[in-house]
Amino acid sequence: MTKKDRIGSVTIHSACGEIRGNERESCLEFLGVPYARAERFAYCESVENWEGTLDATDFGPGCPQNRAWHEHLEHPTRRFYKKEFREGAEYRYSEDCLNLNVFTPKGAKNCPVVLFFHGGGFDSGLNAESPFDGTGLARRGIVTVFANYRVGPLGYLCHEEIRKRYGRDGNFGLDDQLTAIHWVKKHIGDFGGDGENITLLGQSAGAISIQYLCLNGANAGLFRRAAMMSGAGLFPRFALPKRAEDTHAYWLDYMEEAGCGSLEELRRVSLDTLFDAMERMHEKRKDNIYNTMPVIDGLLIPEPVDRLIRHPLPVDTLIGFTNNDMYAPVMAFIGKRYARANGAYVYYFDLDSPGDDNRAFHSCDLRYIFETLEGSWRPYGKRDREVSEELAQYLANFARTGGPNGDGLPLWQKTEKRRGRVLHITPLRTAMGHVHYGKLIGNMLQKGDPKDEI
Repeated sequence: MTKKDRIGSVTIHSACGEIRGNERESCLEFLGVPYARAERFAYCESVENWEGTLDATDFGPGCPQNRAWHEHLEHPTRRFYKKEFREGAEYRYSEDCLNLNVFTPKGAKNCPVVLFFHGGGFDSGLNAESPFDGTGLARRGIVTVFANYRVGPLGYLCHEEIRKRYGRDGNFGLDDQLTAIHWVKKHIGDFGGDGENITLLGQSAGAISIQYLCLNGANAGLFRRAAMMSGAGLFPRFALPKRAEDTHAYWLDYMEEAGCGSLEELRRVSLDTLFDAMERMHEKRKDNIYNTMPVIDGLLIPEPVDRLIRHPLPVDTLIGFTNNDMYAPVMAFIGKRYARANGAYVYYFDLDSPGDDNRAFHSCDLRYIFETLEGSWRPYGKRDREVSEELAQYLANFARTGGPNGDGLPLWQKTEKRRGRVLHITPLRTAMGHVHYGKLIGNMLQKGDPKDEI
């Protein structure tokens, strides 16, 4: 997003206090709005007021994360995604990172709300990356909220001392997301949104998080709909959440790398120490990803996921995946299987991104659904813009009514037990069709994700 279409400032009154944001040509934006605060390795507490007028005219900080300390641009994956979403941008990082970016139509009143959780493998990401602009959805009458949450060791460390204090441990990032939902439900009316009509939208790790939130009956009534991009369904058993206590040995090893004999010491060390220790863990262990993600904690994820998934919340559901997703055939299979069991709208994004041979890479559909193609280096053309408009309108319709269909859009039918077709988005048309598993397998074997060249 650029500042060139900001035409002034605007101040609104909220239950938390006054907020000054930006007036843009087609919407209002309020950036870096705090929804919670937390100490290191403690569960967050919701922000319910502030003194004076909150300055929400610029992005807030993101959660400190390993890539900000150890960028590793020698790795193709890191180079690829930096060029794609972060090239030329400067970000701030702070442990006081639990903030929201809110985009609202001018004169909004009781508008549907889309609350977005970014991806990043539970290890990275923030709400200010270049695709994440709610202007397009605001033009379509939707209030859009982009949330930060804690990632990496700050988001998912588990330790018996935490369990003794809270009766649970781990899942700080997942708890942040749940707190954000509660805050938005309570306060979004001050921004013109309808707290009784919330759609959760997430991509990759954000989508997986939403899937877990949909499996907990305690969350019934918090949101009406869930849209999951490249992260819906039940992953293979080895990639499912462990019990929190089964990760304790990993985190004790991490503490030893940080030179800390107690959790209290780890709370006091510098961020440099935290991420240098994580760097050494990455060098010596191959199981990092399976220990630095959500866990079965008895509360947010109360039981093993393969049990919980049999009875998800009865919310309207939309699922998407691309032709060169990470482990593309697996992503497609588990997403379709979940859709057929529960009745969901599924899209198969089979439109390769222009500019290189990386096909429809993992997360390429973000720029389309948020209508931020112009922020990319890629030479997008007429068909790309058509698809972007279609996806944005499908999402707006889904957020408004629970169904994506509307005037001028190709018909999108639910994927159900007796109907396995999906919305197939191709270079030529958007229409109901079938998933080409042979192509997905070929893409995974030939190119895979990450990409080996940019």
